[in-house]
Amino acid sequence: MTPDPAEAVLDSRQSWIRLAAIVGLATLGGAGMWSVVVVLPYVQAEFGATRAEASLPYTLTMIGFATGGILMGRLADRFGIMVPVLFGTVMLAAGYVLAAMAPTLLAFALAQGVLIGALGSSAAFGPLMADASLWFRRRRGIAVALAASGNYLAGTVWPPILQGLIVAQGWRTAHLLVGIGLLATMLPLALLLRARAPVLRVAPVVAGAPPPATARPLGMSPNSLTALLCIAGVGCCVAMAMPQVHIVAYCGDLGYGVARGTEMLSLMLACGIVSRIVSGLIADRIGGLATLLLGSVLQAVALAFYLFFDSLVSLYLISALFGLFQGGIVPSYAVIVREYFPARQAGTRVGIVLMATLLGMALGGWLSGVVFDWTGTYAMAFLNGMAWNAMNVAIVAWLLWRSRYLRRAASTLHGPAPAAAR
Repeated sequence: MTPDPAEAVLDSRQSWIRLAAIVGLATLGGAGMWSVVVVLPYVQAEFGATRAEASLPYTLTMIGFATGGILMGRLADRFGIMVPVLFGTVMLAAGYVLAAMAPTLLAFALAQGVLIGALGSSAAFGPLMADASLWFRRRRGIAVALAASGNYLAGTVWPPILQGLIVAQGWRTAHLLVGIGLLATMLPLALLLRARAPVLRVAPVVAGAPPPATARPLGMSPNSLTALLCIAGVGCCVAMAMPQVHIVAYCGDLGYGVARGTEMLSLMLACGIVSRIVSGLIADRIGGLATLLLGSVLQAVALAFYLFFDSLVSLYLISALFGLFQGGIVPSYAVIVREYFPARQAGTRVGIVLMATLLGMALGGWLSGVVFDWTGTYAMAFLNGMAWNAMNVAIVAWLLWRSRYLRRAASTLHGPAPAAAR
């Protein structure tokens, strides 16, 4: 039998070199998601806004990030990943320059939402994860996890960089410098992604997953499964947004200072990188659905700890724990999409599902600010997050049960699947 040339490329040295470029681009392009968190207290003070109003730029950034991911995913499916990354880099740099000159909070929010979120950073997240999944078979879980880790690397390195620039130069100059730096570093990396992904004609080897591209994944239509994954994604990320978006402001309210909150955010996301890598290894063994359920349950546990402990040391510890527990959640959705949908739909389907997770982050960031303004405390905001997290756990647990039930039923009717199909 003639070897499949596409299969020969998968998991190759070329794949790993490409993955390194993807991680670099995700780390640089992810600045747009995290800089708005660091600047929140400064923007609130300059424009005389409430906490909920000051959260609006983050919410618009996440909405833009989410909707732009679908557009960028479609462009990647049609033209290859280099095109949306080049376009996104230019828009990202332009967004930072315009945000630096914003005369009002609304202008700042629009620069964040449209240019930095929808047309910029969106190209450096979901589309890059989908592209990484197309170059690996045996190590798909860890490859997707590493691609997703670029976003958390961004959250680890950018907050202290931004905080230092803001203290030294002010938040406007800091934004201008970031925009110039991103343009200079991302364009050369984007050119390394010229090659188109191989057409995958081989079944993925993922523990616990059925053959991909079935007409009715998990016994339902592809769009129905996509919709359920989107609802689950909203639930888990409303909960995830509470600590990630408000930890800096929370520490300021407690009297510890925004610098301590920035350190906790960086620690949280650094631990999230570890979580994403470990979750990728786990997903290669037990599949995406089981990995997602594990992460969601552990995230609820970490959220509960925030309700009972608020000393400085305990907040550092809980933030690290939160990062370790929830970091693998979002990459699991990309793994699930690649387990149950065709490779040629990867960019679009991953974009749709990650859009839901990002909308959940946007909703969660805004809701937490609203609840704080209503109650004067973040306790109810943590409880709100836990309720949304429970919805996610219920949906994912049902999908996992359905997967195993259908597999047992198929095994009863037809006998065990051949080893090559597992």
